[in-house]
Amino acid sequence: MRSFCATLFLLISMQAQGQSTDLVELYKYFHANPELSFQEEQTSERVARELRAAGFEVTTRVGGFGVVGLFENGEGPTLMLRMDTDALPVVEQTGLPYASKARGVELTGQEVGVMHACGHDAHMTVVIGAAREMLARRDEWRGTLMVIAQPAEERGAGARMMLDDGLFERFRQPDYNLSLHMIATLPAGKAGYVSGWAMANVDMVDITLHGVGGHGAYPHTTKDPIVLAAAIIMDLQTLVSREIHPLEPAVVTVGSIHAGAKHNIISDRAELQLTVRSYSDEVRDKLLTGIERIAVNQARALGLPEEKLPIVEIRNEYTPALWNDPALTARSVTAMKRAIGNENVVEVSREMGGEDFSRYGRTEAKIPGFMMRLGAVPRDRFAAVEQGEGSLPSLHSPFFYPEPELTIETGVAAMTAAAMGLLGGD
Repeated sequence: MRSFCATLFLLISMQAQGQSTDLVELYKYFHANPELSFQEEQTSERVARELRAAGFEVTTRVGGFGVVGLFENGEGPTLMLRMDTDALPVVEQTGLPYASKARGVELTGQEVGVMHACGHDAHMTVVIGAAREMLARRDEWRGTLMVIAQPAEERGAGARMMLDDGLFERFRQPDYNLSLHMIATLPAGKAGYVSGWAMANVDMVDITLHGVGGHGAYPHTTKDPIVLAAAIIMDLQTLVSREIHPLEPAVVTVGSIHAGAKHNIISDRAELQLTVRSYSDEVRDKLLTGIERIAVNQARALGLPEEKLPIVEIRNEYTPALWNDPALTARSVTAMKRAIGNENVVEVSREMGGEDFSRYGRTEAKIPGFMMRLGAVPRDRFAAVEQGEGSLPSLHSPFFYPEPELTIETGVAAMTAAAMGLLGGD
């Protein structure tokens, strides 16, 4: 049960502005109108319109389709609230009345379904709601509120793009950075936190394999890249199990393999796509060098000449590990507990997912940051799973969706409380 004080906070601060219903409708708009990474034009325009209406000075097209809103409210620290805006190439299967029916074209040229399967629709809604709350309560704090809408988080590129476009030089360099991300293992009405390392380094690796093609009935006249791919995939499993210390987090996943076009033709090419996760730079280097070593030497073992050895490319989509500043985390958690109740703020585990919010704390200034985790699972679904009925869909699942009203109310209350604590309110 939410505490009486927390309920009172929500009713007074949100309903006084008619926020609750309005924010749910805004969420449904974002959910039904998702846009892929690097294509967030309409989404950014809607976010900019909402921030202008709230009273922010707004600049668009910062680092692509990024948006920056500034509100100066006297002398004091600068706080950045960050939301992410892009969606995923996923065909929604939730059956919701406001489900996405959007289609898009990926960077590969492939037409895909598009869905906010990672909660960015709710992230935008919560940050906009918190921004409205802060301006409605401007007499209670001093400083500058800087709200950014970041594109291309799913590609690990948006934060870098905004920083490269002068985010902290053209506007303000924050004293603190706050953000949020949904978590698919907590019910709506709760918020989670991790102090210290929270999310992993993320690397995307492409491996192009060359072979000697030919007839499937005469394999002795060929060098089969599919067999080579299979050997590489199996050997990659030893990187984590036999080369990384058992207490060090590490993941190597082959997410895609493409080769061949017909049953009886041995192809001359195969392509692998990998995601690689780690926390320390040492482990990251071991994994990346190990992938290339395995791929190249398996090809040599197959008898391929030097000019046909694999090409291993690390994509420019690196996301550094996320560090939640312990002091800022403790301060934010205290404020969040006052807002939504001690029992509704829980410590959660760090994970191997990645988040480029981390980049805002990796600049020379080393700005402290904290990313709150926001529970989203509909309470009836969560209760059923606790009784052993079914399982919870993960983020990126076509079946994932939050319970909108309670998720948004909780997120706005928690983020507003954390922001007020940093800018002089309590």
